[in-house]
Amino acid sequence: MKLLLTSGGVTNPSIHAALVQLLGKPVAECAALIVPTAQWGHPMCGPTSVRRVVAADPDSRHLSGLGWASLGVLELTALPTIGADRWVPWVREADVLLVDGGDATYLSHWVRESGLAELLPSLADTVWVGVSAGSMVMTPRIGASFVEWPSAPDDRTLGVVDFSIFPHLDAFPTNTMAHAQRWAADIGVPAYAIDEQTAIVVVDGRVQVVSEGQWTRFDQ
Repeated sequence: MKLLLTSGGVTNPSIHAALVQLLGKPVAECAALIVPTAQWGHPMCGPTSVRRVVAADPDSRHLSGLGWASLGVLELTALPTIGADRWVPWVREADVLLVDGGDATYLSHWVRESGLAELLPSLADTVWVGVSAGSMVMTPRIGASFVEWPSAPDDRTLGVVDFSIFPHLDAFPTNTMAHAQRWAADIGVPAYAIDEQTAIVVVDGRVQVVSEGQWTRFDQ
């Protein structure tokens, strides 16, 4: 699987160009599935915010509203009840999974419970575009300060990549560089602090930062 890990989505021409390169064809020729699941685990999200991203309204222009050839919804909490014979073909036929933000521990739980985690290694040509928690879920840990789901046993996530991500740098009062430095000191793995104009591309283990904004790498 090819990863485009962002804080705010495809927000500028550089990130858009990186997305097209990963897809191997224009966005307008690609089939996308939006994954809103992480939103249900975060107290600041709910039916209205899920509707916005599913409906690809103007607020979602950096993710679901990019102009895909087709856009479907993959709700991970439903998958265990319908059987893999139905949903696995949907995923295999998609060019890209658009994984929205919310709570990364809740999303990690449902990626595993749904069976999607077992399928991911076989999706060599599929692109995973993460926004916020949709990116953080691919890391080993997110840090206790980012856990909002009350049932989360800890801050561990999928560990597909070997680094952690501090998103929304300078977008909120609690996401300053000083906060990121304190977070990174306790995370235990290499980490990146990224703003809304930055993405991390991962292909075959190779990591590249694409940015028109601000970012910092913290090494352990």
